[in-house]
Amino acid sequence: MQELGCPSMRILRNRRPFENAVLATAPVCGALLITLDVRPPSVEMAMPAPIRIGWELGLIAVGLAGLVGLSWPGRISTGLGIELASMLMLGTIAGMYAVALAVMSGRLAVAAASFIIAVAVGAWWRAVEILLDLRRLVRGIEKARLESRIGGSR
Repeated sequence: MQELGCPSMRILRNRRPFENAVLATAPVCGALLITLDVRPPSVEMAMPAPIRIGWELGLIAVGLAGLVGLSWPGRISTGLGIELASMLMLGTIAGMYAVALAVMSGRLAVAAASFIIAVAVGAWWRAVEILLDLRRLVRGIEKARLESRIGGSR
């Protein structure tokens, strides 16, 4: 966990076990789909080959980028930016899979599609949280600069 800021500004990082689990699982899933040359029938039928390959590679990229963002040792804004990109991609990739499931399996896919949609919504929700954290970070930096100018001019 990484906590930053003054007492009025708290940005907590890496305290989301579900996000961490999804990000750790995504590249494994993508790599297995590619190396074993197997995929869900709904994906096989609903996605043309170039999109399917992009989806599989996207799983790998999302997971690796998200884990890098969560463990970024440098500036917090950079880590949050990487995590933001990963969450937006994860929401899109999960949404693609949910649509493929729903289109190909209809009502039979209600349970699976619901869980996949929950992953997409959770990723987009986290993206909004990151944007709000970045805004708080910018405001905190601006406030600190203003206070240093006022304090330094006395």
